[in-house]
Amino acid sequence: MAWAQELLDHLRPSGRDVRRLVNWLAHTVQGTASLQDEAGTLLAGPRMPLDEDLVADIVAGRIATAAWEEQGRHLRLVRVELPQPASAGVLAVARTAPFDRRAFDIVTHTAQVVELLLRARETTAAGRRLARATSDLRLAILQLLMVEDTVAARRVAAGLWPGLLDTDTAIVYVLEGTPEERDRLAEQCLDATQERALVVRCPAMDEHVIVVMPGEVAGEALRSLIDRNPGTFLGGSVPQSLARTATAYGQAVSALAVAHFRPDKAAVYAERTHPERLMDPGSLRDWTARVLRPLDTLPHHTRAELLATTRLGLEFTAVSAAKVLGVSRNTVRARMERVETLLRTDFSDLTVRAVAHLALNTQVGLVEAPPEPDGARPDRPRLADLLAGTAVRSWAHDLLGRLDPDARDLRRTLRTWIVAGGNSERAAQTLGMHAQTVREHVRSAEPVLERRLLAAGSDLYEVVLAHLAVGDLEPPVLDRTKPGHPDSPVHG
Repeated sequence: MAWAQELLDHLRPSGRDVRRLVNWLAHTVQGTASLQDEAGTLLAGPRMPLDEDLVADIVAGRIATAAWEEQGRHLRLVRVELPQPASAGVLAVARTAPFDRRAFDIVTHTAQVVELLLRARETTAAGRRLARATSDLRLAILQLLMVEDTVAARRVAAGLWPGLLDTDTAIVYVLEGTPEERDRLAEQCLDATQERALVVRCPAMDEHVIVVMPGEVAGEALRSLIDRNPGTFLGGSVPQSLARTATAYGQAVSALAVAHFRPDKAAVYAERTHPERLMDPGSLRDWTARVLRPLDTLPHHTRAELLATTRLGLEFTAVSAAKVLGVSRNTVRARMERVETLLRTDFSDLTVRAVAHLALNTQVGLVEAPPEPDGARPDRPRLADLLAGTAVRSWAHDLLGRLDPDARDLRRTLRTWIVAGGNSERAAQTLGMHAQTVREHVRSAEPVLERRLLAAGSDLYEVVLAHLAVGDLEPPVLDRTKPGHPDSPVHG
C-alpha cells in the first residue's frame, strides 16, 4: 500500500504539517478534505457545507463517525481528539464516488495521524513556552543582580534553582558566538555548568551569552566550549560580590575584547593596578560619601535604583544598559539625568564621568567599611588630594609614559580627544587633522595602554584619571555650589 507509506512520511520531522496532511488526504482519495474544531474554526482545508447537528453529535462524542450521500456527493466525518482538554474536532472528506474500503481506510488512518501531529505540535509548543519562561526568569534574576537587589534575586532563584545564589562571590563570564548559534551555545553552557550557573542570553548583544557562576569551577568547563565551537570567544571577570555583578559584567566584556587577540580565544580580566587601590582607603570612602551625599535624601530603593542604573550607564551605552536592565533607554537617561541634577554636574564631560564612575564603584563597598569614630577624620579630602598621592602619580606617569616613544604624539591626541568628550570630529578641529586620524591614534594607544578607549567604560575612565593625576587635565567640579559651602561635595 503506497498510500500507507506516504501517510507515515507525514510523521517524519520534516513533514509534520497538518495542513499539508489534509491536502494529501484530499488528493489521495480524489476529493475534498477539511479539519475544523468544535467551534467551527477551520484548521486545514477549504470550508465545506456540513450538517451542524451531525457535527455537534460527533464533537460531543455521541457518535465517532458519520457518512451520508446528498446531491451526488458522498461525505464522511470522523471525530478527531484535539490537544486541549475535553476538546474535539471533525475531519470531513467529500468525493463524488462512494467510499470504498481503500478510501475508508485512508480517512480512518489519516484521522489518527492528524491526532498525533496535533498532540506533538502542542507538546512542542508547550516545551517552547516553558523554555521561554525559564529564559525570561533567568534574565529577571540577572537584572535584579545588576541593580544590586541580591535579596530579591535569591528569592526568585530559590524557587527553581535552590542554592544557585547561595554564595557571597561569583564570577561573570561572557561567551561570544554568532546570533544564529546562540541558543545552542546557551544550552551547552547549561550542560557544561551542570545548571549550577545562571545562564542568560544577553538582551543587549545578540552574539553574547552571560554566565554568572558561583566559584571558579566553570572556567575550565566553559573554555572547553571554545574548542567545540569555532568562532567562539570567552571573557571572564575576577571574583566579585553578588552586589557587584554589574562591575563583574563590565570586566568580563573588557576581557572578551582581549580574547579576540589571544590564540586560545579566552581571557580573564587582568588584575592590574587600578588607581583606586593606590588611594588612601579612608579618604576615598569619605570623599565618595560626600560626593554622593545629595542622593542620601532619597528613599533607599530609589537611591539604589539610580546608583545602579548610572553605574551601568557610565560603563556602557544607554541603549545597552537599558536592554540589560529590562527598561527603556529613556528610563536609563532619565535616571542618569536625575543623578546629574542631584550632583549638579554634566555627564557629557569625560572627566566628570570618570570621577563619578570612581565614586559610584567605591560606593558599592561602603556598606562593608567599618564606621569611622567621631572626629577620626576632621579633614575633608578632595579629589585633588586623592590623586596627589605618590603611588597614584607614579602609576599615572608610568601609564601615560608608554605613549611618549610614538612619534605621532599619541599622548597629545588622546588628551585632546578626552577634552572633546571622546568626539573625534571636535578633537580633529582642535588638532588640525582628519577625524579618522584621531580615531587611528586613539586606537593605536589601546594596545600600548592595554585598555579599551573607544568604548566607554572602566578602561577609559582609568586613563582619564591618569591624566588628572599628572595634571594634563583640569579636575572636574561635581557640584556648582560655592567653594567651602558646608553641604558642598568635594571639588576637583
